[in-house]
Amino acid sequence: MGTKNDFDMPVIGDPKDFDPNTGSLLERMVFNHRPLFLLFIVVMTALLGYMVATRLEMRPSFEKMIPQSHPYIKNFLENRDQLRGLGNSVRVVVETTEGDIYDKDYLQTLQEINDELFLTPGVDRAWQKSLWSPNVRWTQVTEKGFEGGPVMPDTYDGSPASIEDLKLNVARAGLGGQLVAGNLKSSMIIVPLLDKDSATGQGINYYEFAHVLEDKLRQKYEFGGDTEAHASGEEGTGKIKIRVIGFAKLIGDLIDGLIEVMMFFAIAVVFAFIIIYLYTRCLRSTALVVSCSLLAVVWQLGIVAWMGYAIDPYSILVPFLVFAIGVSHASQKMNGIMQDIGKGTHKLIAARYTFRRLFLAGVTALLSDAVGFAVLMLIDIPVIKELAITASIGVFVLIFTTLLMMPVALSYVGVSAKAAERALQADKNVENHQGIAKLWDLLDHFTERRWATIAVIVAVLIGVGGFFVSKQLKIGDLDPGAPELRADSRYNRDNAYITENYALSSDMFAVIVKTPPEGCLNYKTLVLADRLAWQLQQHPQVQMSVSLVNAIKQITAGSYEGNPKFFTIQRNQDVLNYSATTASNNTPELFNTNCTIMPVVTFLKDHKADTLSEVSAIAEEFSELNSTPDRQFLLAAGTAGIEAATNEVVAHSNRMMLFYVYGAVILFCLITFRSWRATAVAILPLIMTSMLCEALMVWMGIGVKVATLPVIALGVGIGVDYALYLLSVQLQFQREGYSLGVAYKKAVASTGKVVALVGVTLATGVITWAWSPIKFQADMGILLTFMFLWNMLGALILIPALSYFFLNPKKAETA
Repeated sequence: MGTKNDFDMPVIGDPKDFDPNTGSLLERMVFNHRPLFLLFIVVMTALLGYMVATRLEMRPSFEKMIPQSHPYIKNFLENRDQLRGLGNSVRVVVETTEGDIYDKDYLQTLQEINDELFLTPGVDRAWQKSLWSPNVRWTQVTEKGFEGGPVMPDTYDGSPASIEDLKLNVARAGLGGQLVAGNLKSSMIIVPLLDKDSATGQGINYYEFAHVLEDKLRQKYEFGGDTEAHASGEEGTGKIKIRVIGFAKLIGDLIDGLIEVMMFFAIAVVFAFIIIYLYTRCLRSTALVVSCSLLAVVWQLGIVAWMGYAIDPYSILVPFLVFAIGVSHASQKMNGIMQDIGKGTHKLIAARYTFRRLFLAGVTALLSDAVGFAVLMLIDIPVIKELAITASIGVFVLIFTTLLMMPVALSYVGVSAKAAERALQADKNVENHQGIAKLWDLLDHFTERRWATIAVIVAVLIGVGGFFVSKQLKIGDLDPGAPELRADSRYNRDNAYITENYALSSDMFAVIVKTPPEGCLNYKTLVLADRLAWQLQQHPQVQMSVSLVNAIKQITAGSYEGNPKFFTIQRNQDVLNYSATTASNNTPELFNTNCTIMPVVTFLKDHKADTLSEVSAIAEEFSELNSTPDRQFLLAAGTAGIEAATNEVVAHSNRMMLFYVYGAVILFCLITFRSWRATAVAILPLIMTSMLCEALMVWMGIGVKVATLPVIALGVGIGVDYALYLLSVQLQFQREGYSLGVAYKKAVASTGKVVALVGVTLATGVITWAWSPIKFQADMGILLTFMFLWNMLGALILIPALSYFFLNPKKAETA
């Protein structure tokens, strides 16, 4: 039978000397029927690969980004049919670089662009607005009474006279800063979008819509059809420039950036292969580690497609996380088998030994990951729920592809003789304190009182500092524009231009005034709506507020020959009714047909977290003081109102999510270790990492929002893997009678060095994301790199240091 190896398992070189009926039921089911198990893996891979190839879709959605049960969103969804243009919309600005907009050629181009957009599937045509839209009208008072008509003259023919008429109509309609830039260098087309394409009944494909904007508008009119110049991302040098902002355009840009993200994924796979190969010098086992991890990604995406889910820019992180977790577990299996083979154990028996030693730790780690991801489903934002589901599916399939398939596959292919010899030599070096073993000797010092005390004190100081910095963590966006993209991206340059030149930004915060039929023309209601608008306008980040009150004041004054004394709300109901009737012809979006809904729309300079929270607070206080059963001030519609609701949900969910994630991880650690002390040793480094990650977000100027909310939870899930593998082996040796120092040293020699290998491998893979064109992807890369490395250091340094105080049995050392 030979000598004994660690964990009291005999070294067996001939499978005939091994009893296949030993081990757990699962081990016997898998290893005693290896061909059947591998056939199952092959069949499932073929089926799920087919699902990926034929059914997987990239399908982002506006509604998936918003919290469905938040009061703001409920109010918006209940009244959205009466609030056209206050939900999902795109703003297209057509700029001229020569002269101004009152030019025949410019106006012809604007008409063509307006018609292109009008005929684009998914556009809510009735509410599209531009200088060429018949619903954009002017009104004036003459000695004969009110006169008005469309801003674009019916008789427009491009002549100087008709252009002068247009210029006069623009002034009459007061479109400066709204549909026309203050410097007269550009005009805007407001394009509201339907929830579903009216022709197909399907949700709008934002990627295709964004490409329509690029191909039919920007490439054609700004770049004159020059594909290469258009692809550069720079602005055109011709007479016309097209600027586009809105959710649909943002999603299109994010998906375009994902092509490069896929390249970064490929780079991460290559880096993982190279680093693991340099460690093992075994091509077959390295290829198997990477292949099993990629197989898990295929299974995960296939199941996602089979269940009818789609991926979007915010869940694209999940396949990499599945790959990363797979590499972590597969490397542990490969390392264990390589060590046993190096000691003379047959590859089949070595695979079964490794399965016995590490399966429980692996399953516990994966279950902790899965529950940690599943906790995200408690957050009332559909895109995060889908991310949680897809991530949990990915972790579940790792049980088959990594914990089971990896050792079974290695039982066939084994490792090269040189790799096994190197593993044996590495063990001898550890015993002789040579080579890399000097680093492990350094780590061994942390099991001693002096070093452990210093490590814990330093960790406490760092953790306390990180905690106080993390208290400054903000919720929501911290910068103007779209924080998902780089500040110098074309989208953010366009947004900056529009914010600078227009009073009507895309950041609209709307309070819904809801009354009984004809109630919105009640004098008291109009006065209160006017007061609300005035209060909101006092905020320095508010550009302007618009409601039916503005139109009524203007029409009332016009009825009295423009006398400014009458620019007010009259108590006479007949006057109010007349003003409203006139307003309905020019600005029908200010109230609905039966006058039960009247929005007070506030245009903000930005959608930073502080701006949204402060504006929301003003509106909420007003609503609480003035809402009655017959007159309700409901928050909130508009893009800024929806984002304010999202920020509130994120703020509430952030701590709740961490509470449940850590609760799940603690529970599984208690089940695995059956010791609160061991659980504390495993969890405390993770808590410090979470605090430091939040501090890093503060330092980098990253707010907590839909895109970044899951990162810390995902980091905890992956970080616990390190602790479970290292600590479970250390405790096993301690139970066999070894002292803490020797037990930790042996644990490092078997699983600890792979913890370091995996930490470096994963960090190397994600740090490349820092160069991604998608800023939130770059931020995620930096945060995950930090968490991978810090969790690794926490496992290698703090686990022995904390073990000294919590898990030191003070037994005599046994070599």
